[in-house]
Amino acid sequence: MHRNTIRWVVLFAALSIIGIIIIQLYWVNQAYSLGEKQFTHRVDMALNDVADKVLTFSGDTTLLINPVQEEHANYYWVELNDPVDITVLEALLMSAFQEYRVETDFEYGIYDCIIDTLYMGNYVKFDSSFVARPNRYANLPAEKREQSYFSVYFPEQEGYLLNKMGFWIFSSIILGVVILFFAITTFVILRQRRLSEITKEFINNMTHEFKTPISTIGVSTEVLLRDENIQTNDRLKRYSAIIAKENKRLKKQVEKVLQIATLEKEDFRLNKEEVDVHRLIQQAVDTVQVALESKQGDIAVKLKAQQSHLEADKVHLTNMLYNLLDNAIKYSGDQPPAITLSTANTRQGIQIKVADKGIGISKEDLHHIFRKFYRVSTGNRHDVKGFGLGLSYVKMMVDEHKGHIKVESEPGKGTTFILTLPYKS
Repeated sequence: MHRNTIRWVVLFAALSIIGIIIIQLYWVNQAYSLGEKQFTHRVDMALNDVADKVLTFSGDTTLLINPVQEEHANYYWVELNDPVDITVLEALLMSAFQEYRVETDFEYGIYDCIIDTLYMGNYVKFDSSFVARPNRYANLPAEKREQSYFSVYFPEQEGYLLNKMGFWIFSSIILGVVILFFAITTFVILRQRRLSEITKEFINNMTHEFKTPISTIGVSTEVLLRDENIQTNDRLKRYSAIIAKENKRLKKQVEKVLQIATLEKEDFRLNKEEVDVHRLIQQAVDTVQVALESKQGDIAVKLKAQQSHLEADKVHLTNMLYNLLDNAIKYSGDQPPAITLSTANTRQGIQIKVADKGIGISKEDLHHIFRKFYRVSTGNRHDVKGFGLGLSYVKMMVDEHKGHIKVESEPGKGTTFILTLPYKS
């Protein structure tokens, strides 16, 4: 994924999260406001009911108009014509609050306008029902009025309303956890992206730095092998040949790393042209012939495709074939390599099969063989050399050509790679 694409994805995701947070805060605020209004409404009805009962209890037939006044969010006072007994008021308040489901702690007081005194009542705690306890808050302000009144204060109103918003609190916690994981995931993705870029830059620079000394060693080795003194000295000739051989192997490994580094560039493009697959197969077979003969192996080439031309990148297609043949030779085990390379025409395109009778691949390894740097386990033996880049390169190139690759293998019986490349991408 391109760097700019990741930035846009992260930006849009962040904006989406911010939008969700704003919407969540809006609805939480709306839910709290609605709960507050409902609470105020129930308290108002309960206190009006208490005021009517106080008048009835005292035998007063006077009609009180809007006796309940809300001083602020959790403090109310109710006008009375005459003072009421504090015990009676407490019982009436408990009964009314239970009836109207005002299920939270409260404290109350009675103001006697004749002697200008506020009598503090009890602190009434709500558990499953109301229980009166000695007052402990004493938060009721005394207001000098010409008429008696009683006041009610709800010290736990905010906590009560929040407790009624269980769903919204739970959803807010879930949203917070999601945002936290989003932030952690974004940080990890960006960090991994940066590490990946550093790794690619390092590999790319390292392999390019290797190419110059490898070329120099190759040229120097060729000069040594042509020297008469070297030719007449078996020991020096053998060492020079070893240097040349290992230098070529090192060059191939560096080229594989460069192939992967080239593919991972954002501006990578295939150089497609019309190619004859059969001709490229023959070239790849010729390339591995020496390695095949050194292990006394053989290869059966069965080119049965009637239509062998397609649009492809000639260089990369040749490299793909070489990598598959090279793997078939390397993983032949103790037996001489026996490889079959065949072609056929299908609806999807040209099918290329590379089959061997080597050590095979286990089911566990089959799921990972196309991963970069992954190598199939060969036990405690380390006779198969490589970086685990060959099949990764093949898979990437097949995808670039809009084709697909399939693997069939059984440990001890061999492996078959089946490539299908479209006639025209």
